[in-house]
Amino acid sequence: MNFLNKLFLFIITVLMALLVVCGFYAYRALFHPNIVLQGKTSSYLYIPTGSDFDRVVQILNQRHILKNETTFSLVAKWKHYPEKVKPGKYRIHRNMNNDELVNLLRSGRQEPVRIAFNNVRTRQDLAGKIARQIEADSVSIMQLLNDHQYLSQFGTSPQEALTLFIPDTYEFFWNTSADQFIQRMAEEQKKFWTVARKERMTRAGLDITSVVTLASIVEKETVKDREKPLIAGVYMNRLKKGWPLQADPTLIFAWNDYSIKRVMKKHMEINSPYNTYQHTGLPPGPICLPSVASIDAVLNFAQNDYMYFCAREDFSGYHNFAATLAEHSRNAARYQAALKKLNIN
Repeated sequence: MNFLNKLFLFIITVLMALLVVCGFYAYRALFHPNIVLQGKTSSYLYIPTGSDFDRVVQILNQRHILKNETTFSLVAKWKHYPEKVKPGKYRIHRNMNNDELVNLLRSGRQEPVRIAFNNVRTRQDLAGKIARQIEADSVSIMQLLNDHQYLSQFGTSPQEALTLFIPDTYEFFWNTSADQFIQRMAEEQKKFWTVARKERMTRAGLDITSVVTLASIVEKETVKDREKPLIAGVYMNRLKKGWPLQADPTLIFAWNDYSIKRVMKKHMEINSPYNTYQHTGLPPGPICLPSVASIDAVLNFAQNDYMYFCAREDFSGYHNFAATLAEHSRNAARYQAALKKLNIN
């Protein structure tokens, strides 16, 4: 074998060796586990809206997720991920390799967020609860819930804004904006108000705002779903007769003091449209976000002659109902006696 043939063979051998070495490192870069989750089997990675590739790398490094940033960046550039960064909440797994991680982030296959909200008293409460579950912050949500012009597209106002929301569990993507959240809730509200519910509402002489407002009062009067139609019936009777509702929960709302356990005469003196001792009819809007049970209790209110109700003396959480003031006074006296016996003032 002459010199040129030996040289050619040597060069071929070296090139093949280089190819094997490069292939080995390329394989390692793509398929060798590169994720560390501090002992966890899986975790969530949040990529904020507007993030670029550098921000993604920064997030990964801040969380100490990558074993080797260089190989991740190399694979990401091979797969053109820097031009395809998508925000969202991603579920990552221990021992994922760069190929799997880049494919996941580039695909935008987010883990949905299940949002649930109940026990909401005010718009501020709602904004805070939602902001803890999606990317939109409470300030951006409150800005829209206080914006008359924005809310007008839904036929509502800031005072009535809670009527847009039906307590339930909903799936969202984490990177949902404040506007997207409210738009979705408006769609869900339309689905909730079925033909059957609207028919019952019309027969009762109410509209959506008045149903939800009355339901919010019922919600705060009792936790017992089975007696909610009775309480709704009492308030419907008062409305029909032009009586003040005299609903204690509206005074607590007016005072914005939820530490009040028993409403006293001094609380009835507040100058507020939510003071249902001074004003007849319903207050300007809901005093909380009522449950579906309370809304349906108003739509299916019990038709009877009851005009009063009072907590039972057995402290069961249920109420005694009365058609006359004399009967109500006897019920109230029994309750007061039970309180006195327990030294409760």
